[in-house]
Amino acid sequence: MSDTYAVIGNPIIHSKSPLIHNAFSKQTKKKIYYEALFAPLNGFTEAIKIFRQNNGRGMNVTTPFKFNAYEISTQLTEDAEAAQAVNTLLFDNNEIYGHNTDGIGLIRDIVTNLRFTITAKRILICGAGGAASGIILPLLKENPSTLVISNRTVQKAYKLKDQFSSFNNIIVSNNNMDIAKREFDLIINATSTSLIGKSLILPRNIFASGSLAYDLMYSNKQTPFLKFAQKEGAEYLSDGTGMLVEQAAESFFLWRGIRPKTKEIIKNIRNGS
Repeated sequence: MSDTYAVIGNPIIHSKSPLIHNAFSKQTKKKIYYEALFAPLNGFTEAIKIFRQNNGRGMNVTTPFKFNAYEISTQLTEDAEAAQAVNTLLFDNNEIYGHNTDGIGLIRDIVTNLRFTITAKRILICGAGGAASGIILPLLKENPSTLVISNRTVQKAYKLKDQFSSFNNIIVSNNNMDIAKREFDLIINATSTSLIGKSLILPRNIFASGSLAYDLMYSNKQTPFLKFAQKEGAEYLSDGTGMLVEQAAESFFLWRGIRPKTKEIIKNIRNGS
């Protein structure tokens, strides 16, 4: 009987994770069964319990359960502890190992796939929810010159600043007027605006020469944020497809001990195949 893995979320029908992990399984010849699980908003813990009882070995966790996954983990990696959010679970006997591979996936996509250097760059992260918290520590480890967090609810941004204060200096932007005084080499949209097809309201002239605009949402069409960035002169544009596949590859490595090749799978997802 194949070991069982899953992605859990609400909603979950849109998830590409089964497609990706089944491709990893075929590529590496590591037989697994991988499914998408929908859980009620108040049913995460019960869903985990049932999954483990049915030979479940590991899970990817997506919106809105990353904080719930953090809370049930009995062992945490540094990235998960810092983010206070978990997107990958490994079940081993009575232990629940919590990991956060989002930031690792983002860095691997930006640095390795896109060949964009983060060191000494000026970064703006738009958003202060679970998506943002998962990428901050790996970004700080790349030693940017500045990292600014902007969020509609400024208290959330300050909470993230305090959360990561021991790792490096983070600046919180109170409003767009403050952002307008700066230029950035890398602007990351970690809000849900692209998911619902809305534009992220940002000042003009904040993209520096040679800058990268990166939307954490994956899409076959250009997102409103990337359309704005292109008009504003961002030299490089990327949605989150590469990050999605790279964080999944890290999850697969944690579960099965082998890291799949990602280039072809990223290409296939972008092409809709």
